[in-house]
Amino acid sequence: MRGWLWVLLVLGLGGLFLWGMQRDPRELPSVLAQERRPAPDFTLPLLPPYRGEWGETLRLADHLGQRPILLNFWASWCFPACYEEAPVLEEAWRRYRDRVLFLGVNVQDREADALRFVGQFGLTFPSVFDPRGRVGVDYGMYGVPETFVIDGEGRVMVRHAGAIDRFTLERYLQEVLR
Repeated sequence: MRGWLWVLLVLGLGGLFLWGMQRDPRELPSVLAQERRPAPDFTLPLLPPYRGEWGETLRLADHLGQRPILLNFWASWCFPACYEEAPVLEEAWRRYRDRVLFLGVNVQDREADALRFVGQFGLTFPSVFDPRGRVGVDYGMYGVPETFVIDGEGRVMVRHAGAIDRFTLERYLQEVLR
């Protein structure tokens, strides 16, 4: 009888292991996304290059419910992941800017370093500055980069941890625009 219990235990653990191996580690569990909860609101100062078009500060609630939003948390010290995804995000922003608002949230960084990063990659989608990383806490962020897709009703649809590639980004954008 004890032998069978060990066999069942090993089989159960093996099944759990195999199930876990099939999951995409970048799609971390998120209560916000799993339950399609409303995106947490915030108001933060925009980085200087975006103030002419967007104003001094950006309040997320002012943009919720108008169109989908791609919210990307990044930092200049996030190497290589943020450096890999920055051109991918900029390319997609240029294609989708009329249908999806891309919004960067620079976290736990120095403004001068954030500005150098923006300049290096020619980022034209707006980015706000959150030196303490408070907004990331509200979103349950694990680290940078991390991207959240917010649907047209203001609810979190997707959380993606790590650098996002163009194929995955395209899939998320097509899904949110359905």
